[in-house]
Amino acid sequence: MNQIDLNGRVAIITGGAQGIGYATAERMLLSGAKVVLWDVDAKALAAAKESLSALGTVDGHAVELTDEGAVTAATGAVMRAHGRIDILVNNAGITGGNATTWELQPEVWRRVVEVNLIAPYLTCRAVVPQMLQRGYGRIVNVASVAGKEGNPNASHYSASKAGLIALTKSLAKELATQGVLVNAVSPAAAKTAIFDQMSEQHINFMLSKIPMGRFVQVNEIAALIGWLASEDCSFSTGAVFDISGGRATY
Repeated sequence: MNQIDLNGRVAIITGGAQGIGYATAERMLLSGAKVVLWDVDAKALAAAKESLSALGTVDGHAVELTDEGAVTAATGAVMRAHGRIDILVNNAGITGGNATTWELQPEVWRRVVEVNLIAPYLTCRAVVPQMLQRGYGRIVNVASVAGKEGNPNASHYSASKAGLIALTKSLAKELATQGVLVNAVSPAAAKTAIFDQMSEQHINFMLSKIPMGRFVQVNEIAALIGWLASEDCSFSTGAVFDISGGRATY
C-alpha cells in the first residue's frame, strides 16, 4: 500500500459500515486520519466501528442522510468531538432494483434520488461551512460510470449519479478559491452488498461492459479516494476520476 499522509485529518464517510465506505475508512485510518462513520444501519455500524478500532480512532453515528435535521445534528456531534472536519466522502447509495423506466414505481425512483443525490447535498450543506472556517477541505463524491453512460433498466440510479457529478462540478466552482476541493470518482461495479439489489441479468450486463473483464475491488476505489482526500491533490477540483477497467470513454 502506498502511504498517503492524512495525519491529523478528521474524515466523515457516509455509508461507512460496509463496502466501499468501509474500505475507505480502513485506508484512511492506516494513513493517520481519524474517521467518523455515518450509516443508517446501526447494527452494521457498530460492527464496523469495533473491527476498525484496532487501526485508529473511529466514531460512528447512525444517520438517516435524507433527513436534514439528522445530518445537522450529526455534523454538530463531530465538531464537538473533534473540533474540525477536513474530509467528507459521500459514499452512501442504493440502486433501487432493476426495471424499465416505465415499470419503476415513483416512490422507488424518488427514494433512489433522495439517497444518492439529495443526501450528498444535505451533507455538503452542513459540512462545507465548517471547512470554510478553517480554509481547508476535501470532498469526494462516489458517483458511477452509470452516471456518465446511463445504464438500461437503471434510469433512477443513472440519473441520480449524473446529478451527483453535476453537483460536484457546481460546488467545486463555488469553492475553488476557498481551499476546499471537490471531486468525484466514477467506478464500474464492485461486488458489494449493493449487488443484492440488482438482478443477475443486470450484473452480467455490467460485467460485459468492462474491457478488463472483472469488477473493481473496493480497496482499489479506496486508494483513489484516499489520494483525492489528501493535500497531494491540490490542483484538481470539479473533476471526475474514472475507475472503470476501461469502460468509460469520456
